[in-house]
Amino acid sequence: MKRLFTIIILGISGVSASAQLANTDNMKKSFTIENKDTVAWLRSGLLNVGINQGFLHNWPAGGELGSLTINGLFSGSLTRLYHRQVWSNNLDLNYSLFYAYSNNFVPRKVDDRIDFTSKYGVRIDTAKDFYITGLFNFKSQFTKAYDYNVTGWDTFSTSNFLSPAYLTLAVGLEYRKGTNISLFLSPIAARMTLVDAYYTRRAPEGAFGVENGKTSRFELGAYFSGRYATNPDKMLSYKTRLDLYANYLAKDVKDANGVVVKKDNPGNVDVLWDNLLLMKANKYLTVSLGLTLIYDNDVPYSTTKVDETGATIDKNEPGEFMGWVQTKQIFTLGFIYKF
Repeated sequence: MKRLFTIIILGISGVSASAQLANTDNMKKSFTIENKDTVAWLRSGLLNVGINQGFLHNWPAGGELGSLTINGLFSGSLTRLYHRQVWSNNLDLNYSLFYAYSNNFVPRKVDDRIDFTSKYGVRIDTAKDFYITGLFNFKSQFTKAYDYNVTGWDTFSTSNFLSPAYLTLAVGLEYRKGTNISLFLSPIAARMTLVDAYYTRRAPEGAFGVENGKTSRFELGAYFSGRYATNPDKMLSYKTRLDLYANYLAKDVKDANGVVVKKDNPGNVDVLWDNLLLMKANKYLTVSLGLTLIYDNDVPYSTTKVDETGATIDKNEPGEFMGWVQTKQIFTLGFIYKF
């Protein structure tokens, strides 16, 4: 947790230290819906910290006797406008921990995300809103993750910092309308997945798309990334993002005996749909609702698990009907700082 807040504080300090940043209301409105030929820096961001606490005593309805949830969210952007050139950077950080009396207040992770995107584009003279753009994206997490539904969950982790780490490098065409709308399409996008061999050795098919015993995977495919943000009024804001990736090199994974352990093909498109809705109660208090949906053929889902006796039983989890779709929904009432 300390690592998260250190990164956030350093990020805010670094952005605030730039003497040339333009952040007046008039300038923001000028560039929100137009692509003007000018020279300027634009920045925006928010820090949202929420704490939920509960206590029960002699409560017949049941529940956790004591619980505490801490949510931290940072979303920031820094854009350089230089005549026909645009250099935009977006950083999203999420971290959340849950403490409960039933497990002696040992922290359990609810959310963990690092997502950074940097794009550099040059506007096409004959098309005002279109750019030839290069894109770099990095995704990973801060700390180890565990499957708390498995017996002995604390004896092994399911992922860690840089395991996996996803690096995407792409060149393509971007439709851009100010700072609110961006639609980027690349027919040639390289993606590298990095992961410690500790995780890939745990299953015959490997982990996160990386084969058993290996530490990396290279993909080449088509990539689409769309972003949209809107502020209908001072008390409400919404932003969404949709990423699609199709790997031209996708193929079935076989074990040492030639048996197919994971089916794959270029038609298995990776999907990420991210949404964040913020509603401000006043200058510093806000309600936020986040929803992230991910489909990745390399991250399968099973409706069964092995219990402490070694028997296979049904998980009976809520949301089981969603199958392989990774789903994260977060509701937070807390403090917000916007700049």
